[in-house]
Amino acid sequence: MQQALSAPVSAYSADSSRSSERPNLIFILADDLGYADLGCTGARDAHNNACDVSPRLDALAAQGMRFTRGYSNSAVCSPTRFALATGRWQYRLRGAAEEPIASAHGDKVLGLPPEHPTVASLLRDAGYATALVGKWHLGYPPHFGPRQSGYQEFYGFHAGGADYFAHCDPRGRPDFWINEEPHAEDGYLTDLLSRRAVDFVRSQSAQRPFFLSLHYSAPHWPWLTRQDRAESERLKGMGKHVDGGSIDTYQRMIHHMDEGIGWLLDALEEQGMSQNTLLVFTSDNGGERFSNNWPFVGQKMDLLEGGIRVPLLARWPARMAAGTVCDTPNLTMDWAASFLAAAGVQAHADYPLDGISLLPLMQDPAWSPERDLAWRMKHREQKALVRGDWKYLQIEGIEYLFNLAADPRERANLREREPKKLAELRSAWQQWNAGLPPIPDAARVSLVFSKTDLPQASY
Repeated sequence: MQQALSAPVSAYSADSSRSSERPNLIFILADDLGYADLGCTGARDAHNNACDVSPRLDALAAQGMRFTRGYSNSAVCSPTRFALATGRWQYRLRGAAEEPIASAHGDKVLGLPPEHPTVASLLRDAGYATALVGKWHLGYPPHFGPRQSGYQEFYGFHAGGADYFAHCDPRGRPDFWINEEPHAEDGYLTDLLSRRAVDFVRSQSAQRPFFLSLHYSAPHWPWLTRQDRAESERLKGMGKHVDGGSIDTYQRMIHHMDEGIGWLLDALEEQGMSQNTLLVFTSDNGGERFSNNWPFVGQKMDLLEGGIRVPLLARWPARMAAGTVCDTPNLTMDWAASFLAAAGVQAHADYPLDGISLLPLMQDPAWSPERDLAWRMKHREQKALVRGDWKYLQIEGIEYLFNLAADPRERANLREREPKKLAELRSAWQQWNAGLPPIPDAARVSLVFSKTDLPQASY
């Protein structure tokens, strides 16, 4: 990996001699990061050697809890973000039927409705300072935006992707903002987001808890490291970068993000805030072109495990034992419920949570409530339900049944051997689906590339 940058310097300061009883809350979301893209989850370089791509996140895992069965609410980005923001099945909101939301500026429907309670708005109303640094991707102004959904501060971009140097959306339009104002600032986007997160932490008073969402664009395309400004200029902010990138570039992008997370962890320590801060790190969905989803099959856009099983780490020194590994299945939206529970904040009575609090895992990492995790996608008419070790999967009308404990690669289809289990899980999925709005006919699927751009593997 290339030489590390120095940690950012901030003019902000805070009195760390006192601490709030309510925890600070930080949710860090990577973009399109594969299950095995971190050192602690099995990262390998292009020669299949173990690589030191994420030393700070690996250390964070050792200081807290690593989850082996963390699932994203969707296999594509914006639907997962709806679930994270609301703590509810994303399918309850029209905008989440888009896979993902396209760059539809001015659309009055496709976004997170400002009147819908969010984790940020509930925490804000309970006295938390709230900020989103990074990617929004839940609809465009003037009808939607972070500051209309509970964040008091916003520094980042609205689209699903951003050029790391040009700071524009995939159509080449400028997309960098502070609150509602366009912002111009030179620099590598991952570093700018990291530094802003550090500044936010250093600006906080120990008398008031905070909720920080740090939503990176990394390691989403375009494939650009700190050294690739010339490649950014060649792209001119346009396109989906099907003619560039490599495993090495991709892993250096992850390392840049990891380094910035280290700056944030150092800032928490300097401010005396580490002990009583619940920090969670995960990805919005499974990995894409250059990612490592081992041992799973599938990637972003698939309800195979590779598209929805994501790296998941959590640390809260005041409440969580170090070095813990947890095998309990959980979903992204469960962290919304967990953050509210940690803060002692109730959900809005008219918008009950679908996620559950994972705080009991901090006392007993083996705690595993009986529940189903379920998904559906318009793309390829996919359906999936996980119950314990069993998984029901349907793709384009074809049914599959897997035992994930014995076969995490989903290569042994047990539908003929276990017809009762197949019927049981199919019925459970149908019952779950009946309680949600149907997928609208007008909902769109937007694929980044097809076999006309890149060769398609056949298994």
